[in-house]
Amino acid sequence: MKFQHMFKRTAVIAEKRAAAPEVPGGLLRKCNACRAAVFVEEVKENYYICPHCRNYFRVHARRRVEMLADEGSFEEWDCQVTGGNPLGFRGYDEKIALLQEKTGLSEAILTGKVRIKGKAAVLGVCDGRFLMASMGEAVGEKIVRAVERATEERLPVILYACSGGARMQEGIVSLMQMAKTSAAIKRHSDAGLLYISVLTDPTTGGVTASFAMLGDTILAEPNALIGFAGPRVIEQTIGQKLPKGFQRAEFLLEHGFIDGIAERGQQRDLLALLLEMHSGSVEAEHCLFKERERNPAKKIFRADSRESSFSRKMDAWEHVQIARQKDRPSGRDYIRRLFTDFVEMHGDRYYGDDRAVVGGIAMFEGMPVTVIAQEKGRGTRENIQCNFGMASPEGYRKSLRLMKQAEKFKRPVICFVDTPGAFCGMEAEERGQGEAIARNLYEMSALKVPILSIVIGEGGSGGALALAAANEVWMMEHAVYSVLSPEGFASILWKDSKKAKEAARVMQLTAGDLKRLGMIEEIIPEEDALSVENMDKTAETICAGIRIFLDKYGTMDGAVLAEQRYRRFRSM
Repeated sequence: MKFQHMFKRTAVIAEKRAAAPEVPGGLLRKCNACRAAVFVEEVKENYYICPHCRNYFRVHARRRVEMLADEGSFEEWDCQVTGGNPLGFRGYDEKIALLQEKTGLSEAILTGKVRIKGKAAVLGVCDGRFLMASMGEAVGEKIVRAVERATEERLPVILYACSGGARMQEGIVSLMQMAKTSAAIKRHSDAGLLYISVLTDPTTGGVTASFAMLGDTILAEPNALIGFAGPRVIEQTIGQKLPKGFQRAEFLLEHGFIDGIAERGQQRDLLALLLEMHSGSVEAEHCLFKERERNPAKKIFRADSRESSFSRKMDAWEHVQIARQKDRPSGRDYIRRLFTDFVEMHGDRYYGDDRAVVGGIAMFEGMPVTVIAQEKGRGTRENIQCNFGMASPEGYRKSLRLMKQAEKFKRPVICFVDTPGAFCGMEAEERGQGEAIARNLYEMSALKVPILSIVIGEGGSGGALALAAANEVWMMEHAVYSVLSPEGFASILWKDSKKAKEAARVMQLTAGDLKRLGMIEEIIPEEDALSVENMDKTAETICAGIRIFLDKYGTMDGAVLAEQRYRRFRSM
């Protein structure tokens, strides 16, 4: 199954329609968004989504389990856990008893062990019918018990949040559940285990400010309301009307706080794939590629720095022009050709999602890897969206987040470098461009998993190096890698950007130059200027090279990998 387009930037806009006449109970009901009459059975078969406006109806906890779990696999845990009435709140005990009878739940969350397409996990699902799934002592206790047991049994955790936040009737006891659940998830994470958080409508308050936003992967349903303070509270506080779409899932995706928006009908497949990628079932024999003995590196890449006959006819400036060609394969093109089941992860968790950097998890011949690529886009519209491959601080912070996650789960990191340089606008400086690049270099130097970086087009200055502090760096034959663009170099040294062609010759920026200088390990041959249409043979060559790289570095101890990387740059 292809997951490249799993995460969609949806914007569900509900138009109010004229009130429909009353309908027979049990057969039809009104959509609370578009007000159209819908058949109940049709809605159930459609994952509780309105067939007219695509509005997502709220799903009861047990129904959610039915939609996700292999038949008969759910084993409920801690079904008798209930909370108290610490404030002696009048009528609270009676209200809890009434809700228990009405919902068939002991509290506002259902927890237990489940299998999703054969993969075991611990699942927790909030139920909005129970005091809007607010988090009191019992909800916090059930989450913590589930996470602790998952840690003991070395199982991943999936939590579906749907909550109004803290439970006011329990006062400060409710507030403490934020710290309690967060601490349990920290211990689970430190054990190297996966936590997936799925945010549904609504997820607000103390739940947002604790377990809901701590996932290794954070997904959300389309148009779900997600935020710390509710919209009414914000409007009353600031005295302003909020813009349309504020605090919706699409807003959070744009601002870098979630990995993606997952359609309800696709969630089971996506969760199963993520569980597979983190299952630890990739045994040593899958991680090792004995290709070296059968297909030595010198037969894949050039054994020395000599360029092809096609390349020898060119001067350095011609290499620069080829590296900049608009039809040259982009980062996404390499991801599509070299990997399967790519699941893109969005956002830096601080400010935004930079489209100049694409990153996520993919499979390379049955092995999970983290893939990060600088992306220029194709065509004017995409070029602008991707800022022509010039990353902002958010792009570098997103890449670092994914690399640290790769380290946690012991996945190799493969980077594709193609940028004129880091974005140097005023807003990039305001948000700390230099710090973001420096932090990447700092953390990559000690990362305890293999890192391979391939310069596929332009390798411009620190913006390129921020994804190239690797165990090995390879270059496409007509790629370039330099301290600055030739135009910038000429402007600084000769006060004349028109001398870029002369600067290119002086700068020693071609693949052949850098191989002779010992800056890169391999040159990937191009018999002709590369394009999407003729890249199949090149992709096969790169695949063979990646096998060799993983064979060489895949079983090295983390400390040895970091030391090799340090020594590589120490010698330059």
